[in-house]
Amino acid sequence: MTVSIILGASLAMLAVILGAFGAHALKDKFAEPKYVKNWETAVQYHMYHALGLLIIGILSMESLLGASSLLQWASYLMFGGIVFFSGSLYVLSVTGIKKLGAITPIGGLLFIVAWMCVIVAII
Repeated sequence: MTVSIILGASLAMLAVILGAFGAHALKDKFAEPKYVKNWETAVQYHMYHALGLLIIGILSMESLLGASSLLQWASYLMFGGIVFFSGSLYVLSVTGIKKLGAITPIGGLLFIVAWMCVIVAII
């Protein structure tokens, strides 16, 4: 799945940009000082799962596991996890809208299910 590799690399690049943006441009713009840690967590999980997408793409290459619907689902779920988990933390960090914290666990659940799909596809 070349798409997973391109998406993973693009999201990894975005994680680096958002990490630098948070450390420099947003340094004084966070809703509260405690939200700096939320931003850092968002960037960290964003990067981990961008790398996960790269791994899924590599595993999906014909020479390894080949095309697998489970790996395709893992890719979708991992992307959704980044959007829900990291995305909600990014917005929460700059707006202070605490209700967004209810969305974050949905992203975490998507990450867990994505990794389960990878495990089952390999087995």
